[in-house]
Amino acid sequence: MSLKENFINLCLQFNEDHIFIENLWTEIEKKYSEKGRHYHNLQHLENMFSELELVKNKILNFNTISFSVFYHDVIYDATSKLNEEKSAEFAESRLQKLGLNETDIAEISEQILATKSHQQSEKSDINYLLDADLSVLGKDFKTYLEYTKKIRKEYSIYPDLLYKPGRKKVLKHFIELENIFKTEEFRNRYENQAKENIEVEICTL
Repeated sequence: MSLKENFINLCLQFNEDHIFIENLWTEIEKKYSEKGRHYHNLQHLENMFSELELVKNKILNFNTISFSVFYHDVIYDATSKLNEEKSAEFAESRLQKLGLNETDIAEISEQILATKSHQQSEKSDINYLLDADLSVLGKDFKTYLEYTKKIRKEYSIYPDLLYKPGRKKVLKHFIELENIFKTEEFRNRYENQAKENIEVEICTL
């Protein structure tokens, strides 16, 4: 199923206004296809969904986590420190109009905000979302290298003098966590490779 079909089917559970839903999708598509999005784009969403499909039976509310995937990077500006907050607000305004209840909207907002600090949560769905978001860290080194190049392009506004120390700080944050991945499934699949990949990148910075 394409991302668009996935989104439309998801929305139709809450609202039957096809034109409104189509407009919501067009908005998402435009946001994730903005110039300068080399990694945080529609491909990233596809990858997250393919990861979450593997653990679907462990997820308590697949609808809310799906909305969180679609909206978690809807606002993305490499110079801003408020992307997650703005993305959460954006999602809230759209999902209220779509007809979701306040409890689900609050949960989606909490999930999106959790992608800012990537801390272990008491809520298992948040942990699965965070792990899917970071799954690229544990891929084979060739895939990881492509990812690092795309991230560098997104931050091309910054010279190496600023980018490299900033990137190193982010990577060291991950290495210093007790576990990069919060759930057993993702840890078993990606943890060791992720640590290797990150160590190699730190050495090159």
